Amino acid sequence: MSPLLHPTDPARAAAAAISRASGRDHHEVALVLGSGWAPVVAGLADPGTSVTVSAADLPGFVRPTATGHSGTVTSCLVDGLPVLAVAGRTHLYEGLGTEAVVHPAHVAAALGARTLVLTNAAGGLRDDLAVGDVVLLSDHLNLTGRSPLSGAVFVDLVDAYSPRLRSAAADALVAATGSRPAEGVYAAMPGPQYETPAEIRMLRTLGADLVGMSTVPEVVAARGLGLEVLAASLVTNLAAGVTGEPLDHAEVLAAGSAGAAGLTDALRAVLPAVARA
Repeated sequence: MSPLLHPTDPARAAAAAISRASGRDHHEVALVLGSGWAPVVAGLADPGTSVTVSAADLPGFVRPTATGHSGTVTSCLVDGLPVLAVAGRTHLYEGLGTEAVVHPAHVAAALGARTLVLTNAAGGLRDDLAVGDVVLLSDHLNLTGRSPLSGAVFVDLVDAYSPRLRSAAADALVAATGSRPAEGVYAAMPGPQYETPAEIRMLRTLGADLVGMSTVPEVVAARGLGLEVLAASLVTNLAAGVTGEPLDHAEVLAAGSAGAAGLTDALRAVLPAVARA
């Protein structure tokens, strides 16, 4: 898809700073890590290839306020491929506008990436999903009431989540783990409050399998920038009303920490596969 958007000036400046720090002026894949996914950065890179900078020191990035987002940007090689890993997502509920939320996608495009891999922590809505499952996203429901687009920019989202990349990622995970990941539809809610049981019943009726508070604005921006998108949710809790138990953010982070080794292995298999697909 020909890009309808171009990287912003702050994104170009951030990309130039990352290139200077890392000595790499091109990154094949950019990875945005969601709540609970940040610990994978340490084990993701080929030994001796990581260069990490504070996101707050780069133009356009802001210090994350949500616990579980370390606020770092790492340039590294994964199986020899240059990868940019952002562990400092900004959410709509932080009140900083859509530009801050989609800034990593613009930086990815400025660094020449062809692919954006997005991860998140999500509540599971489907009966066959369990805490710890990794689910590849096939589509989304944007229930945030927000878009990162402004003006007459008509971005096609028919295949927002690349079927080609999902197939490559699924095959890589089968080879690495012996099991094929589930796929599902992600519902993006504005947050920061968790959903009510009635809202969860509504989301199930609408066809959602997962619910969270991120990802969708980045997908829209990435497609406008001409990037292919692969996205994955880690099921960190069962959504409100499913178990009758209360929800809290500590549960989300604990699930991510418990599965960090498995997530690292999964991403080390997936990133080269989608880059070479």
